Amino acid sequence: MNEQVKAITNWLGTGSIDLFGCPFSGKDTQGRILADLFDGVLIAGGDILRTHHDPEKIKQILASGGIVPSDFYENLVLPYLSRPEYSRKPLILSAVGRAHGEEPIVMKAAASSGHPLQAVIMLDLPETEVWHRFETAQAQHDRGQRSDDRQSVLDTRLQKFNTKTQPVIEFYRDKGLLITVDGALSRDAVTSEILNSLLKLSAS
Repeated sequence: MNEQVKAITNWLGTGSIDLFGCPFSGKDTQGRILADLFDGVLIAGGDILRTHHDPEKIKQILASGGIVPSDFYENLVLPYLSRPEYSRKPLILSAVGRAHGEEPIVMKAAASSGHPLQAVIMLDLPETEVWHRFETAQAQHDRGQRSDDRQSVLDTRLQKFNTKTQPVIEFYRDKGLLITVDGALSRDAVTSEILNSLLKLSAS
């Protein structure tokens, strides 16, 4: 794997990779793994919004399963890409730009900040597995006290993903940037599939 990671790291440079997937698909988990492997920085849009904007307004939107308006991404999340401390590192983005219409904004900001978007990874997960993971997480209490981890909210989040985010996936597919991975595999198997696909993309 070392040679594989080295080859991908050389290809990636200071570019960026954006991960998408429905709730419980493992975006942040795989994002942390990739950031560690490529000596990069993980930027999760949801975490930034939860801690750096009007707390009550963001809390209300996220708690209802909604998607934060595009102007929040343009004015708050995307400037993170230009932080001086990130200038020499690749960026691993977790669902940055989840609503259709934000794709050009994300691509432009990534390119202008010196982190051009090199790949988009879709962690594909059937809804039956989403609900299984939700029930497991509820039983194990392993996701903290997230207000959006409720059954009614998860229904809304899945609807938003299907209507708002699926067109984003198709946009990147048309750009030749999309990698689709079976998110129902084990964590290590998902990572392996991602690396294999990135290596193929780097050689194309």
